[in-house]
Amino acid sequence: YNKDFELIGGSSVNDHGKFIYENYIGDIPSVDDDNIISQINKVVEKENIDYLYPAHDSVVLKFAENSNILKAKVVAADFFTCDICRSKRKTYDYLKDVILVPKCYNVHEIKESDYPIFLKPDVGQGSKGTKKLQDEKDLNYFYKDDSQLLLEYLPYDEYTIDCFSDYNGNLKYCSGRKRARISNGISVGAEFIDRDEFKIIAEKINSKLHFNGAWFFQLKENINHDLCLLEIAPRIAGTMEFQRSYGVNLPLLNL
Repeated sequence: YNKDFELIGGSSVNDHGKFIYENYIGDIPSVDDDNIISQINKVVEKENIDYLYPAHDSVVLKFAENSNILKAKVVAADFFTCDICRSKRKTYDYLKDVILVPKCYNVHEIKESDYPIFLKPDVGQGSKGTKKLQDEKDLNYFYKDDSQLLLEYLPYDEYTIDCFSDYNGNLKYCSGRKRARISNGISVGAEFIDRDEFKIIAEKINSKLHFNGAWFFQLKENINHDLCLLEIAPRIAGTMEFQRSYGVNLPLLNL
């Protein structure tokens, strides 16, 4: 409803978007399609689009990688940052000396005392492909290859911290919310939480990566109630609308 922008929605999956956007394009190829960039450029030229605003992790990475040949400004961090954030393994390896990350197990060195173990895809979102492994039988059944991570199980509360870094990379906003209700691995209910550790961890992450605009990260408490990193995403989160109720419109600030 901002008078300065005309919004056009687009997706390769025709579901919710076509009911929300007054202007909507529903036949965009999948992000894995070889012709995705050329097709996006055709849409940009036809619709006279100034900014491309990717809202899915894989699209963020693809657009950041091809920002030099896309014919509209990409609203995202640089490719280095997007590439690190898209892989849990890369994220943990890159930040393990800066903040607390989950212990990652070698499949051949797991002991009975290590269970339960949390299995998740290296590249994924929501809870798709995740599983709590209770024993070796579960491990043998659910673990397929090294595209999956075997991590320490984090049993306690989970938080999302919404952040905003300005054009020069300075962290300007940091606000935490507890993931109070989860549906299909996605937060659909939130509760405002303020903890000093959120800002400290946000500053450390921000010092190592190159954010430009809104981003978020997720933490979960380990067995000792220490905050442990789950993931980072250099994009808008669905429940960032929660921040708008406090007067902070992060999507608009990005633009």
